[in-house]
Amino acid sequence: MRTDADIRRDIDDEDRPAATGLSRRSFLQGSALVTAGATVLGAAAVIVERAQAEAVSGPPVMGPGMVPIALEINGVTRALQVEPRTTLAEALRGPLNLTGTKIACNRGACSACTVWLDGATVSSCMLLAIDVGARSVTTIEGLAKDGQLHPVQAAFIEHDAVQCGFCTPGMVMSCAALLERLPHPSAADVRAAISGHLCRCGTYPHVIAATLAAAAPRKA
Repeated sequence: MRTDADIRRDIDDEDRPAATGLSRRSFLQGSALVTAGATVLGAAAVIVERAQAEAVSGPPVMGPGMVPIALEINGVTRALQVEPRTTLAEALRGPLNLTGTKIACNRGACSACTVWLDGATVSSCMLLAIDVGARSVTTIEGLAKDGQLHPVQAAFIEHDAVQCGFCTPGMVMSCAALLERLPHPSAADVRAAISGHLCRCGTYPHVIAATLAAAAPRKA
């Protein structure tokens, strides 16, 4: 059994300088510091190297000034210049002068600014114009063909689904998109399609009736 004297002797040996002038304790502590320092320096070198690689291979920085972009809007390619922070909704209503798309909440909560992006409905206030890329954008102005209203547009007028009209373009875009993917919808399908739209005038029953009426000729 080790006695207290044995333990004290071991401690003294740890602290007693060797021939090199270093005690075993000091040597171990120094080695640990050197190892830790080398690890930190190695990690820092990796971080710097990675940052340099990303700086070389990363995408070009755009802004804060105007940048040129091209958007395919309603089948026509339009060239314009926008700030990188410009949303698609702002680009449509501003430099492109397509004011049918409305901006209401400007945070993706009301769907008034709904457009089609490659045929899918999106809130254009939540998409940067520079992120659209080569995808095709369809707005409310692009639904009518050869001077003829889209069946959903005509049905909205006939069934008095317009009211103040502020939410109407987004509603029309969602209902028309529904008929594109589901030609024979039920009332429940229409309610689901417009569930993200806010209408302060409360025209939801008229919107449902109009959409079902627009789908009726397609059933024949």
